[in-house]
Amino acid sequence: MKYPSIYEINIRARLRELGADGFDEFPDSELDRLAARGFDWIYLLGVWQTGDAGRDYSLTLFPGVNPGNVCGSMFAVTAYQAHEAFGGTDALVRLLHRMHRRNLKLLVDFVPNHTAVDHSWTHQHPDFYIAGDGTGGFAHGRDPNFPPWPDTLQLNYANPALQDAMIAELTRISTVADGVRCDMAMLLLPDVFKRTWGVDIAPFWPRAIASAKSNAPGFLFVAEVYWDLEWQLQQQGFDYCYDKRLYDRLRAAASGPVRDHLRAPLDYQNKLTRFLENHDEPRAAAVFDDAVHRAAAVITYGSPGMRFFQEGQLGGRKQSLSVHLCRGAAEPANAGLHEFYRALLTALPQGDCQWVEAQPASQPPSHENFIVWSWTHTLVVVNYSSRRSQCNLPVQAAGRYQLTDLLSDAHYEREGSLLYIDLPAWGFNMFRVEGDVRFAV
Repeated sequence: MKYPSIYEINIRARLRELGADGFDEFPDSELDRLAARGFDWIYLLGVWQTGDAGRDYSLTLFPGVNPGNVCGSMFAVTAYQAHEAFGGTDALVRLLHRMHRRNLKLLVDFVPNHTAVDHSWTHQHPDFYIAGDGTGGFAHGRDPNFPPWPDTLQLNYANPALQDAMIAELTRISTVADGVRCDMAMLLLPDVFKRTWGVDIAPFWPRAIASAKSNAPGFLFVAEVYWDLEWQLQQQGFDYCYDKRLYDRLRAAASGPVRDHLRAPLDYQNKLTRFLENHDEPRAAAVFDDAVHRAAAVITYGSPGMRFFQEGQLGGRKQSLSVHLCRGAAEPANAGLHEFYRALLTALPQGDCQWVEAQPASQPPSHENFIVWSWTHTLVVVNYSSRRSQCNLPVQAAGRYQLTDLLSDAHYEREGSLLYIDLPAWGFNMFRVEGDVRFAV
């Protein structure tokens, strides 16, 4: 199975950094660089049209910022048409074709829960919205745990016509992109929607996903999802779902909860999107110390599922950019971290994989600090703890076999029924395995 790698780019900020006026000026050299690094998908954040009302609200959030750097939230969408400031939909399609020539696919946002307050539907289809005391007598969009988003209006999924209209939007998107990242996808689950708004709705995602895929076979659906609802959305048809649980457990820096999560069946793990940062989370380099960052990255991207990277992550950026802004502060790159990620991207395992249970090898035992995956021709081993640890790995081998670490210059030749591993705090290996050998579960 091919586990895809995806790279998120804030297109509004990146075009400014490049001095480019629109999609047509996004350089071929940039696409070549991303393809050469082994990425399969490019997620462009901020391609859709937004309006003046959203920008006006964003200006109130950043009173000390140069107004030219405030673009309005990219999730207050006024129309699923590529932003006119970047050349519109025709220019986006031309960029899509350039990506396809390099075997890169395009992922864009679909924001199902709400629209911008100045969306045309507020006049043309007011019945598409939940009534409330927000803008124009409509409720502002929200989830049940946080205050409303004042630059949005809540869509009413109890209205079958609204569901049909949103499915039509997905069909249009499928003609200009290869897949969608569905923002806060769990908010449209019937039980969540009823808890939030007190109304019953028919399930949306199974019909919407089936309809889009019938129009564009292979069209990809990635769910941004929280509250441990990943499995439920997988069953509704999503190809991949955010794995926030792994991220949170890695941040807690405790190997036990990480190991427990990664023991889940592969039919669940294969459809998770693994990340260490994205535009909704702090920068990994700001959250993790360098040593922990590298160990967490080897676990995240050495596990089955989609591998999600954000622009700036590979160079160790520490400052996040708000989705309301279109220019961030310049930061020097972390050369050591950049070199680590360069090696990691080259070494990302593919093929069949299975979880390997580490066995005791020392007193007091420290084997439970290890995270171990066995892949076709690759062995991933991480000591995710703050102390030096040892373990034995059960081996079935016909004679001697070789282990070459793809992330260092280490090389070993071994034999026997146990492989002894001794790693420092936050240490790791990603071994290329040669010989007639199998690591038993």
